[in-house]
Amino acid sequence: MSRFIVIGITDHPQPFFPPEVQEVIRRGKVFSGGKRHHDIVAPLLPEGSVWIDITVPLSAVFEQYLPHEEVVVFASGDPLFFGFANTLQREFPDSPIKVFPSFNSLQMLAHRLVMPYHDMRIVSLTGRPWKAFDRALIEGAPKIGILTDKEHTPATIARRMLDYGYTHYQMHVGEHLGNPTQEKVTSLSLEEAARMDFSHPNCLILCPLCCDTVATTLAPFGIPDSSFSLLDGREKMITKMPIRLLTLQALDLPRRHTFWDIGFCTGSVSIEARLLFPHLDITAFEIRPEGETLMHENTRRHHAPGITTFIGDFCSVCSDALATTHTPPDAAFIGGHGGKLKDIMAQLVSIMPPQGRIVMNSVTAQSHQLWDEACEEQHLTQLPPLHIQLNDFNPITILSCELPSSPSAKQA
Repeated sequence: MSRFIVIGITDHPQPFFPPEVQEVIRRGKVFSGGKRHHDIVAPLLPEGSVWIDITVPLSAVFEQYLPHEEVVVFASGDPLFFGFANTLQREFPDSPIKVFPSFNSLQMLAHRLVMPYHDMRIVSLTGRPWKAFDRALIEGAPKIGILTDKEHTPATIARRMLDYGYTHYQMHVGEHLGNPTQEKVTSLSLEEAARMDFSHPNCLILCPLCCDTVATTLAPFGIPDSSFSLLDGREKMITKMPIRLLTLQALDLPRRHTFWDIGFCTGSVSIEARLLFPHLDITAFEIRPEGETLMHENTRRHHAPGITTFIGDFCSVCSDALATTHTPPDAAFIGGHGGKLKDIMAQLVSIMPPQGRIVMNSVTAQSHQLWDEACEEQHLTQLPPLHIQLNDFNPITILSCELPSSPSAKQA
């Protein structure tokens, strides 16, 4: 079993280490880190020592670690802050690990700005999707520290924020922090950042332009129907706001992780869910090509990034959605089925986990009967329906069901 000692360093070409760390390096025999780390610490390594480059695939790196009793690893900043020590803990859960941290890059940037950072929301976009960043924006985080990579650059981040209307932040970017000749700290508007190129590595902190601006993008509890762009201007082609909120309640979304909206039309249900429950992964399906334009316009109008959209017949594109999102839904709303309700229900049941929740709003006796037949055929447990009539519109029944609590019961 290998023992790991992980040493955090900055980009300073002549790093300072306390005596205890100097002793670790002096007696070390096997060292590891990225190429940038090797360039910095190479003069300090003992003669005849072994260096293992950290490159992808990491599985090959881990194989090289196994024969050695002790490996000294150099990592950026604080190795337990979205760092390599976390990776080692996951890969070698029984191996002893000792960490000597340095300041992480966001701490260093806050220090350069003389900015208190105890209230900063931390988001890593290093090799990660937009999900955590989008959630921080939707929840109105007043101060956001972001770890970037070569894809999620400060300019790309600024353009995404402008695209979805989060214009009330100022961006502070730190490049090559800790390097006395290359370090650069810049404070600028999102519009300026969107046009600039920044050298890597870098990180950034977002701060509101004034204390009252964050509240301007927080969604109301129940988005007015009039604020959505509609399909051909048809007012009936949208799930009305009170029905929408009751539908989301029936889906039990606070306890769910992945939500599919089938037949999204204007996108109102997906958008309301995204803003009220930003922890969710949301995928929306619509057979009409016009839906793509409507979703694009309405998500930006309502500051709702992060909804994945598929255009086409659900039963045909379902497999494409799974290949893209990787996670089957544990909640699904059928907003439109085009006469294929039983096929859609069967498809959902085949991929959803135990106790997955399905909801549909019925306006006709025929659709209600189809729902009952589908639930019986798929061995689904129906929950008490909710009957409601809104103003002069036709009565609506909110129908919901759950999959069995175990896979074996699901297959019975």
